[in-house]
Amino acid sequence: MSWEYSCPRCKGTLNPDRSVILRMTREGVDCLVGLHPQPGKYEVYLPPGVTTDDGTCWDFACPLCDDALMTKAEPNLCELELAVEDENVRILFSRIAGEHATFIMYDDRSEERFGDDAGRYRPEQKRTMAEQS
Repeated sequence: MSWEYSCPRCKGTLNPDRSVILRMTREGVDCLVGLHPQPGKYEVYLPPGVTTDDGTCWDFACPLCDDALMTKAEPNLCELELAVEDENVRILFSRIAGEHATFIMYDDRSEERFGDDAGRYRPEQKRTMAEQS
C-alpha cells in the first residue's frame, strides 16, 4: 500500500522516499527525524547523537514551511494529511516519545486506531487544527 503524507498547511510532500521526514525539537535539540510511514509501525530514525527518552514530549514541524504540526484541541497529538488509495484523510500521532498512538481520521468521522496507547485519546470528539483554521 502506498502512503503519501503532506503538511496540512503548505501541502508539501513529507515522504519523498521511505520515511516521513519532520523537524523535531525539544530543549536545545533541533533535527530532522524519519518516521515509518505505515500507521501502527513505530520505527523512528534519528540522526547520530540524538536520543529520545520515553515520556518526553517533542515538538514537530513541517520541514518545508516550518509550521507546527500540533493539534490545538489535543496538545499531545500532531496532525498530517495522508493520501490513501485516492482518498485524503488526516492522520494524528502522539508526540510523546515511546507512546504508541496513531489515528486515521476519515471525512465521514470514522477512524482507525493503532497502538497500545491509543485509548488515552478521543480525537473523534475534538476538532483538529485543520478544522479550526
